[in-house]
Amino acid sequence: MTTRYEQVKADLQSNPKTWLITGVAGFIGSNLLETLLKLDQTVVGLDNFATGHQHNLDEVQGLVTEVQWQRFKFIEGDIRNLDDCNKAVSGVDYVLHQAALGSVPRSIDNPIATNQANIDGFLNMLVASKDEGVKSFTYAASSSTYGDHPDLPKVEENIGNPLSPYAVTKYVNELYASVFYRTYGFSSIGLRYFNVFGPRQDPNGAYAAVIPKWAADLLKGSTIYINGDGETSRDFCYVGNAVQANILAALTDNKSLVVNVAFGERTTLNALRELICQGFESLGVSAYSDVVYRDFRSGDVRHSLASIEKATSELGYEPQYNIKDGMKEALPWYHKRMLK
Repeated sequence: MTTRYEQVKADLQSNPKTWLITGVAGFIGSNLLETLLKLDQTVVGLDNFATGHQHNLDEVQGLVTEVQWQRFKFIEGDIRNLDDCNKAVSGVDYVLHQAALGSVPRSIDNPIATNQANIDGFLNMLVASKDEGVKSFTYAASSSTYGDHPDLPKVEENIGNPLSPYAVTKYVNELYASVFYRTYGFSSIGLRYFNVFGPRQDPNGAYAAVIPKWAADLLKGSTIYINGDGETSRDFCYVGNAVQANILAALTDNKSLVVNVAFGERTTLNALRELICQGFESLGVSAYSDVVYRDFRSGDVRHSLASIEKATSELGYEPQYNIKDGMKEALPWYHKRMLK
């Protein structure tokens, strides 16, 4: 039986559109770019390289045909600048807004920069997209919005108090999106990402996500640091699932809503480390590091698990990769990159 995602991709290839991806040189943005170009779409990309990288764009170029790459137009600009946003949305059908300053620790260290990128920049993109009359606006929301709400699985309608400046900014995005729908009739769909991982996720820097950081540390033989007792759990979501959700959301007509994007399974940090080690072993790669447990990290949620029922019913979302399947895709990429 053909899934909605398969049908949507087939329809796009026979009827190409023009897309804008903000944060196109970043992790999720570059994966969206790769998928859309392979579907023969025209793509405009906006990035200021604050957290994105030219090598991500270069890698995508090597994975698509020359003709497909010619359909990509890159704009080096900043979502905090309304003129850059207006330029980027010109003539665009669908907006996939991924640009943001991520990371809970980064937001605690520098809440002003996080606010400027994630709230001021988001509002600029909303205004520019509304004024341009784009067909749809899909944006990266966050599971951090659930804050201290204790219930599992996380259901979209039940949120708690935010635990970091980052969480505040992502919740404000949802509020602005809702207000723009009620005030201007401008619809949008927010995707509450749960711990997305995969190729082109940066393993370096103080704010690196856990999977690429641990993969790099294991390959280098560096110490693995686990915050808390290692029984903290997360719903890890392979980036291919996030790409599917973005494309489905963009082509869902006239709705204003927020949905979880995850796989719907919980993995502890201790189990995650074992999975990464086993994944490298299956590749014939020696990967071992000492493990040090340290204090819980400020702003972190103890457990996270998503209900994906709303995404399934509203978008036709059917995640194709569980954490083990995602590891099979991601770990060879990390291994290859670390050998460079």
